[in-house]
Amino acid sequence: MMLEVNGVAFNYRSKNVLNDISFEVNCNELVTIMGPNGVGKTTLLKCMNAIFKPGAGSILIENEDILKLGRTEIAKRLGYVAQRSDSNRMTAFDAILLGRKPHVRFNISEHDLRIVNAAIRKLGLESLALRYINEMSGGELQKICIARALVQEPRLLLLDEPTSSLDLKNQIEILKIIREVVEEHQVSAVMTMHNLNMALRYSDKFIFLKDGLIFAAGDRDDITPEIIEAVYGVTVGIEHYQGYPVVVPIN
Repeated sequence: MMLEVNGVAFNYRSKNVLNDISFEVNCNELVTIMGPNGVGKTTLLKCMNAIFKPGAGSILIENEDILKLGRTEIAKRLGYVAQRSDSNRMTAFDAILLGRKPHVRFNISEHDLRIVNAAIRKLGLESLALRYINEMSGGELQKICIARALVQEPRLLLLDEPTSSLDLKNQIEILKIIREVVEEHQVSAVMTMHNLNMALRYSDKFIFLKDGLIFAAGDRDDITPEIIEAVYGVTVGIEHYQGYPVVVPIN
């Protein structure tokens, strides 16, 4: 088992945000957390990355309690791509190289540079490597952030709305990259998303949050119009196109 989240709870200024959250993620699995705004999706990711300390529960990565590890050790196991990233005036190459920080002892080695260059090739960023990231589009910057997470050589990727504010072409590109990384690099991934149809196309399993609880979870075959209506308050139907479920609003 790659990830085990057991009974996680989190309060923010006395407000209960998450309550008794438990789920598992297998190796080479892409899991998407969904639900309306303010339901605690980002908070859950930050608990999983120990940015926030849960009030209760445990989070295990390959049987190690992430909440008992230091930041460097966490960074070796977890790659985190935030919803919004700072775009300082540095080149894409340097921004990606920062992902090697948990592994660098004294000086950057040839091994570190090979890993960075491999990530640049993997994401097709060769033409952007020497450009400044504060001059890039949202789609380009998101690829840089994913590359930076990849060079950490994590066992688990956490991605907070990786397609937020991107056009359709870039949404598809980013999700294809995440899917390929999970399949080819022997890692698992957990992401949050609002786009139900994109999530249903590219993910293996789904977790729906409502009122700080897991309302429903499962694979594509487990997702029903009733679940979506209960979580989002919208009446929908589910059709199938080329083997994929498609959520269609009614009225």
